[in-house]
Amino acid sequence: MSVSLPSRYLDQSTLRDRIDHDELPAWAAEQYGTFRKTMLDTDAPFPCYFGVESEATGMARYAFCASTTDEDALAGLRETLYEYAKTFDSPGERVSLVVFFAPPETPLTEAEYGDRLWEILQYLHDTDPEPWPYEIPADPDDPHWEFCFGGVPMFPTARAPFYEARRSRHNPHGLEITFQPRAIFEGITGDTAAGRRAREVIRERADEYDAVCPHADLGDWGDPDDREWKQYLLPEAEGESHRDCPLEITKP
Repeated sequence: MSVSLPSRYLDQSTLRDRIDHDELPAWAAEQYGTFRKTMLDTDAPFPCYFGVESEATGMARYAFCASTTDEDALAGLRETLYEYAKTFDSPGERVSLVVFFAPPETPLTEAEYGDRLWEILQYLHDTDPEPWPYEIPADPDDPHWEFCFGGVPMFPTARAPFYEARRSRHNPHGLEITFQPRAIFEGITGDTAAGRRAREVIRERADEYDAVCPHADLGDWGDPDDREWKQYLLPEAEGESHRDCPLEITKP
C-alpha cells in the first residue's frame, strides 16, 4: 500500500476515497477529519458559512504540505497553489483551497506560528511565476491591498493549535491555511446588502462560537479603516500582532 502526500490538490471525493483506502499519512487523514467535523457541526455552527458551504457542497479543494520550513516541501506547495490559481473557477463558485501542514515536532508558540505563516507567504511571493496584478496596490497599507499569487488576488486565513478562546481559528494538529480568491467574494463584500448581511451572520455566529469578542482587526476589504493582511493570523488576545505588514513586496 502506497502512503504518500499527493503532489497536487484534491477534490473532496478523491480525498475521501484516498482516506478510505489508507492512501494518506495518518496526520493528513486526521487533519482533514477534524476539519470536516468542525465545518459540518450543526450543534455549534462554524462562523464562516462560506467555509461551511464549501465543505458541505463538496466545492472545496485540499492540499497537504509536509513542512512549514523545508524548501522542497514549500516548492511543492507553490506548484499546487499555482495550478489552483489557474483552475479554481472551473468547478464553480466558492472553490477555496485548504492547505494542511504536517504537525511540528515540538509545540510552537503564537509568535512562532505567526513567523511560519509570513515566511510561507514570503516564499510564495518571492517565487511567484507571475507578476503582481496591476489592479492591486503593491503597498500593504492601502485598503485595497491583498496577497496575490499566480496573478490572482486571494485572502489567506490561518488556523493553528495556539488558539484556545478564539475557537474559530483553532486547529489542534498544526498550521492550516485556506486560500480564497477575491473573485469568490464578488457581490458579497463591501457596502452592499449582501455584504452587510454576510458580515452580520458571521459575527453573530462568532459571538456564540468564540469565547472572546471578535477581534478589532476583522474588517472588510477596501474599507479605508481596515487592512486585510491583519486578518490572516489574528492574535489570540485583543491587540495588534504587527504594526506593519511583515510581507516584503519584491515583485514588480
